[in-house]
Amino acid sequence: MGAPLVVGVDGSPGALHAVDWAADEAALRGCPLRLLHASLWARYEAPRLAVGGSPRAQRTALARRLAAAAERRAHARRPEVSVTADVCDEDPVYALVDASDQAAAVVVGGQEHGLSGLLLGSVSLTVAARARSPVIVVRGGAPPTARERWVVLGLGAPGTTLAAVDLAFAEAALRGWGVEVVHAWTRPRGERATVRSGEFDETRIFHEQQAKQWLDEALARPAAGCPEVPVRRVVVESRARPALLQAAARADLLVVGARRRGGAVVLQLGTVNHAMLCYAPCTVAVVPSEGAPADRPPP
Repeated sequence: MGAPLVVGVDGSPGALHAVDWAADEAALRGCPLRLLHASLWARYEAPRLAVGGSPRAQRTALARRLAAAAERRAHARRPEVSVTADVCDEDPVYALVDASDQAAAVVVGGQEHGLSGLLLGSVSLTVAARARSPVIVVRGGAPPTARERWVVLGLGAPGTTLAAVDLAFAEAALRGWGVEVVHAWTRPRGERATVRSGEFDETRIFHEQQAKQWLDEALARPAAGCPEVPVRRVVVESRARPALLQAAARADLLVVGARRRGGAVVLQLGTVNHAMLCYAPCTVAVVPSEGAPADRPPP
């Protein structure tokens, strides 16, 4: 059945929404679902558990209860999906990053609801920076079905990993959605004070044509592989952050790539990806570059 989707669960509303999203995704992919609760999460939830015993026993009991509840929820939503639930006595970041080695993707909640939600938000950012698999941060409710639905793919300069492109097209093909590819570009500083002639700006036209040509080349292979997927290209002179946030407002899923450099102790998310995870209103998938594991030591 292939590698599982791994979902971090802690009992918060955001995590339960992630379980729902991942169960639907597993059904589409035909892959198993693994629910993972790192019991060190439970120390933030212990006051909710009305049982006797030591604090450690209370945390263990709560962890098992939360994992079992998430498993029942996933089974009820998608009974055809193979679901397992695991509890480990470990920090959630370490547990999810370790699990990413054997995962098709790691799925976490992105909504902030009280102390647990704030913790999960911190976990989602750190896991997105370090995981070896794609990390999908789920937020928001189901969008209306009466409109066209799109995966927005943010592509930076040439050399961007192809893994993000492949994931965006695969997700769109599974759902019958389209892919909107956003490429933001800026002119070199010395060209911003260019002389204009009439309504034409020759430097802008030149750079825009170059950007469109590169985008056509970057999308030729995935578009040919998924001919049923509608594709629209957005090439805009802008910083990447505002361009992607504007596109995310009309997206069902935003996909961005992340280049891995240095060691695992260094966060490798980038300012644009960090902004997308913090401010984009839709679900965000962060896809690491191929062949550059996050835990590789620096040279």
